[in-house]
Amino acid sequence: MKYFFSTLLLSLLLLSCETAQKTDAEIHSEILTIDTHTDIPIKLTRDSTYKLSERHTFQDSRTRVDLPRMQDGGLDAAIFAIWTAQGERNELGNKKAKERALEIIAAVNKNLEEAEDATFAKTTEDLVNITDSKKHAILMGLENGYPIGNNILEVENFYNLGIRYITLCHVKDNDICDSSTDESEDEGLSSFGINVLNEMNRLGIIVDVSHISDSAFYQVVKLSKTPVIASHSNARALCNHPRNMTDGMIEVLANNGGVIHVNFYSGYLKLTENNTALTNKQISKYKKKWAHLLETENGRKEYERALSVIKNKPPVPPEVTIDDIINHIDYIVKLVGINHVGIGSDFDGGGGVSGLEDVSQLGNITSQLLKLGYSQKDIEKLWSGNFIRVFREVEKFAKNIEEKSKS
Repeated sequence: MKYFFSTLLLSLLLLSCETAQKTDAEIHSEILTIDTHTDIPIKLTRDSTYKLSERHTFQDSRTRVDLPRMQDGGLDAAIFAIWTAQGERNELGNKKAKERALEIIAAVNKNLEEAEDATFAKTTEDLVNITDSKKHAILMGLENGYPIGNNILEVENFYNLGIRYITLCHVKDNDICDSSTDESEDEGLSSFGINVLNEMNRLGIIVDVSHISDSAFYQVVKLSKTPVIASHSNARALCNHPRNMTDGMIEVLANNGGVIHVNFYSGYLKLTENNTALTNKQISKYKKKWAHLLETENGRKEYERALSVIKNKPPVPPEVTIDDIINHIDYIVKLVGINHVGIGSDFDGGGGVSGLEDVSQLGNITSQLLKLGYSQKDIEKLWSGNFIRVFREVEKFAKNIEEKSKS
């Protein structure tokens, strides 16, 4: 018996020494990493010469994501956001939004077809198999349910195109729900939004609550039959912006098995006293720049839409660094535990701070967390384990519904 315990103790000591001898880079390379929200797809339609498979710098392209930089940063998988700006809520507006979303999806597919080291993923099994083969797994999420319009059939159409989460709205209200940065119309989730939520559950699409109003959030969590995520949101306690989540919201999300993925956008990480003055300065600048739009009715509508985006995006405080990102991660972990926090950078949608300028520097997050005493197991939960758990539960629920319908 003494021999058994001595052998066990020796094995544990050797394992401990082996772990202690690993470098931060080695630990990061062993972890399956997923960024749940990157906005690089919009670049692919604005600049047809931009290729995901080619190396760029932020200085030459004003982008933060491409496949070579993903390799440098040890990022195994990413969810590409198919983003559409909120426009007119009518038949023509819905049609244009859908066409725009389809255009962006086509551009992503084209780039992946040309890439040797990345493959499109639609399931958790795909994700794991692709990353095991040393390729990058790319999934797609629809940021803003606007392209669905008021046609419930579009939910399944987008699912068939590979969309695996839907951010229900963006910076303005739509037919699904209220936005956190717009005036309320239906006080949360609309009746059509409830139908969309049920259809997402049925199909196996993850519900993303980033951007939606507080009242819409509570309704979604109550009604969804699967855990939901916030693909790119932060703690309002640390940065008092309506786009972020209160402690109460984060606790409800966690109690329902969900995950909040911390966002790198400076304005959602830290607010400073001069934010209002900076915002007013920006508004004045853009009013002059876009004054010519006021000459026509359509121009005036475009003017108001453009101005609303500026008003809803706070200026970038220059002092924001990677430490602020770590503060949000650590705060939320202490609030609800390690199983309900993830990472959704918002790169190319505004994400990027000192010490974490682009995807090539993502290893810095792992290094910082190791310094705080986080274990490799816990860091992997943050980087991928928590998201994969939710994704699997969403898939399982949809599969059960399908099997019941056949029996």
